[in-house]
Amino acid sequence: MAATVTPGSRGPLLRRSELATPATNDRMFPRAAESDADLVFLDLEDAVAPAFREEARGKAVRALNDLDWGSTARAVRINGISTRWAYGDIIEIVTGARENVDTLIVPKVTAARDVWWVDTLLTQLEETIGLARQVRLEVLIEDVAGLAHAEEIALASPRLDALIFGAGDLSVSQHARVDTNFQPRDPYPGDFWHSARLQILTAARIGGLRAIDAPFPDYKDGAGYERDARWAAALGFDGKWAIHPSQIDIANEVFAPSGEDVARARRNLDAYREAEARGLGATGVDGQLVDAAHVKLAEKVLAQAGEIEQRTGRAVG
Repeated sequence: MAATVTPGSRGPLLRRSELATPATNDRMFPRAAESDADLVFLDLEDAVAPAFREEARGKAVRALNDLDWGSTARAVRINGISTRWAYGDIIEIVTGARENVDTLIVPKVTAARDVWWVDTLLTQLEETIGLARQVRLEVLIEDVAGLAHAEEIALASPRLDALIFGAGDLSVSQHARVDTNFQPRDPYPGDFWHSARLQILTAARIGGLRAIDAPFPDYKDGAGYERDARWAAALGFDGKWAIHPSQIDIANEVFAPSGEDVARARRNLDAYREAEARGLGATGVDGQLVDAAHVKLAEKVLAQAGEIEQRTGRAVG
């Protein structure tokens, strides 16, 4: 009888920051493991020259097995399934790291079948090697086909935890006129990526997934990174990629409720519960209406604050 593989979790699914680290750069591994990023992924794809992608697998496995990652989620970005490296990436990483790899990030996903292919291979592999904990998946939506099929992708596998917006390759796919920071070269009214972000966010929510915003290549422009992150957070995104450790603290702050947010949520919830006990369906706090919808918002804020406290050991607010 086949062994049962249980869905794995090493704590709250916080994804405020996801730090990219080239799988060929041994020097970066200890710093990445010690960082405050919620997730670190060792990159076998774009950050690695094609001639070194197979060699990089072994380095990634050793880093996953040998370093102390604490409560940080440990991930590997594999190569796209249309390449000759994808199946080898999955087999070598999962066989070598076993329970020390939490998540595989799948790039350039264009349809649900791409997720199914990875899911099926992982299922066979987990059963073959006797893995006790299921490997999770996050997928990149980074071309026009993936964007068009985002909803079906979000529903393609129970392994999925997040959809990630990939602005770079999407720029190429849609023939966008952008600079090296994926921003429009010419004046554009409003947020250039609003439509794509909203499509990915909507699909993620339909699938019950996290939504992660795109990288910001100009890592010396902290203000620009923060502005981009706040635009995504305002829509409802849960986090953002970081391509440099300097971006981690910004993402962790932007995608977390502030102390004021937490205090307001507690006030609103307490006031509503008190009104509810008196048979009222709504009340006012500081001159503003508080009804059932506001209760849901307050509960979400407090739940996120609790997740952050559990992950970091530090109270929010």
